Amino acid sequence: MKDTTYWLQKAKDLRLEGRAFIDGAYAHADDGATFGSYSPIDGEPLAQVALCASADVDKAVAAARRSFEAGVWSGLAARDRKAVLLKWASLLETHSDELALLESLDSGKPIADTTGGDLPGTIYCLRWFAELIDKVHGEVPATEPGFFGTVTCQPLGVVAAVVPWNYPLLMAAWKFAPALAAGNSVVLKPSEKTPLSALRIAGLALEAGVPAGVFNVLGGDGATGRALSLHGDVDCIAFTGSGAVGRDIARNAATSNLKRVWLELGGKSANIVMADCADIGQAARSAAAAIFANMGQVCSAGSRLLVQRSIADRLIPLLLDATDAYQPGHPLDPDSVTGAIIDRAQFERVCQYIALGRQEAQLLKGGNPLSVVGEGAYLEPTIFLAEDASARIATEEIFGPVLVVMLFDTLEESIAIANSTEYGLAAAIWSSDLKTIHTATRQLKAGTVWVNCYDELVDMNFPFGGFKESGNGRDNSAHALGKYTELKSTITRCG
Repeated sequence: MKDTTYWLQKAKDLRLEGRAFIDGAYAHADDGATFGSYSPIDGEPLAQVALCASADVDKAVAAARRSFEAGVWSGLAARDRKAVLLKWASLLETHSDELALLESLDSGKPIADTTGGDLPGTIYCLRWFAELIDKVHGEVPATEPGFFGTVTCQPLGVVAAVVPWNYPLLMAAWKFAPALAAGNSVVLKPSEKTPLSALRIAGLALEAGVPAGVFNVLGGDGATGRALSLHGDVDCIAFTGSGAVGRDIARNAATSNLKRVWLELGGKSANIVMADCADIGQAARSAAAAIFANMGQVCSAGSRLLVQRSIADRLIPLLLDATDAYQPGHPLDPDSVTGAIIDRAQFERVCQYIALGRQEAQLLKGGNPLSVVGEGAYLEPTIFLAEDASARIATEEIFGPVLVVMLFDTLEESIAIANSTEYGLAAAIWSSDLKTIHTATRQLKAGTVWVNCYDELVDMNFPFGGFKESGNGRDNSAHALGKYTELKSTITRCG
């Protein structure tokens, strides 16, 4: 049985790789600089990681460009790229315990999440895009006699991916899997808070047969990402993270070479429960999971729960009871449902919002720090009841285990509240009335709307992304493949 003792022993036996991966080999930063990677579990150091600067970015981009122009990947038949990506996915599966443990150590996520969700999701994503690429065809438009025309998709070239710390491998795969499947070369920059799993899978990519230079990984901080966004030989940059950084990336792309920019940014998603909801208990349990899973560190978290006033006295007690299941535990205990906040800085930020919430709203539950392991940052799941929909805790993304409950009287009022923030990533409506559901799903300004559930069926077949300031473009589904290709029209005179 893989109990806590198993994972603790395996953690002691891990060999952690902190060097960058450039042009098919691990390498120190050009100037030898490093930074420390610390585990949110207990605050203890994990590894020294290469702090890549402009010189390293130049090397990685040059390697990606050489491999792309040489056609060692971009020139392969789709079925051959498919075979390599499937082999890589199989290697990830073979090493899944190691990779899941790296994710937990580096991010503070429960081992049950990384083994049961994050790693299987990453492998599924890679396999899904591998299986897609030899089934995508061009077009032969109708033309006048004497001409023959085709519309084909070609890879962009060098794609940079800058990804966050909350789902380190999964968010990376959402970028690199379609980019590589389309025939591009990739430079991946994981968050400086969670670089270790991305650096590890680079070696497995080479082992699977991904040619040198096609997949590169750079450790580093915001300056590394900025250098990628400014680089004139990067054709596209894909980013998941905060709105502030997303704006910087867009500006940098515009001032350099007008590279393609794809942004998946923040959220303040509304979870609406109508009085005619068929199962209020299920709605309450789902609402707790929607915000407290992964310690609330989810861009699409249901951080605003909108409850029709007539059922508030029934739903709120059930919600408070459901919250007890999300008390943090040791992340390497397979029974733990939630773990640690990513680091002390994020912990302090969430605590500041909790302090603000005590002034703006009524605290219903939680709000206190916990001592679980060493110097790890742990927080009770926290629930506020707010009367003012414009309160800061009700409009700003907290990115932590903090839920704001608001009451409403009519469907129109709930939709107005739901749409009142700058974000538009996700939403949900709970109702038994088809007209209510149809109206809400049409009027909610969100890229994903769940009906009588929340955060269910996050599947590669469904595109994921946001409206408004939650970003542009979509991850997942066949739509994502198009982000990393150029359309070319070829017209031939036949006579």
